[in-house]
Amino acid sequence: MRKSGEERREEIVQAVLDLAAERGVGQVTAQAIADRVGIAQPTVFRHFKTRDAILRAALEWIGKGVLTVLTPIFAGSGPADERLRQLLSRQLQFISQRRGLPRLLFSERLHMEDPELKAVVRRIMETYTGRVRSLLDEGVDEGKFRPDLDTEETARLITALVQGLVMRWSISDFEFPLEAQGDTLWRLLEPALEARWTP
Repeated sequence: MRKSGEERREEIVQAVLDLAAERGVGQVTAQAIADRVGIAQPTVFRHFKTRDAILRAALEWIGKGVLTVLTPIFAGSGPADERLRQLLSRQLQFISQRRGLPRLLFSERLHMEDPELKAVVRRIMETYTGRVRSLLDEGVDEGKFRPDLDTEETARLITALVQGLVMRWSISDFEFPLEAQGDTLWRLLEPALEARWTP
């Protein structure tokens, strides 16, 4: 059965993430993608005009996926502190199943060579950080978090903590279970966030 263009593009994106995890972004060539998917190399470029267009599609797929997974937490009900803890756990679980993600995010190609790739990542990070800030604002309003909490700066720091952890996981060749680090992060964050009631 012939696959639709959308299905084929999804296969190509998945191949990019798999190859990035196994070989690094520098080795993700059109031929390697074609071999992984089981198609001819020209077919790759029928769906994406350039290699960077493929990388952008992979980043956009990641961003859409992580926000889809986390939206029920952002939009949900219940105490903000419990939802933030759940958010960290769910996010790390999502990333742990996609080892190509950090290899792509921290690649020289993204940081030095293609401003459009960088713009895609910046947009994803700004959306994520803004939603974390809203969750922190809820926590302050509920009295769960400190009333003097700078929620904008704290949201940025939480984003940076997650990024640093994911980078360490990638550099260590995925040798520790990333999804298990959510509790560790929460033990670090909770005392800094919690409202301290005085008699």
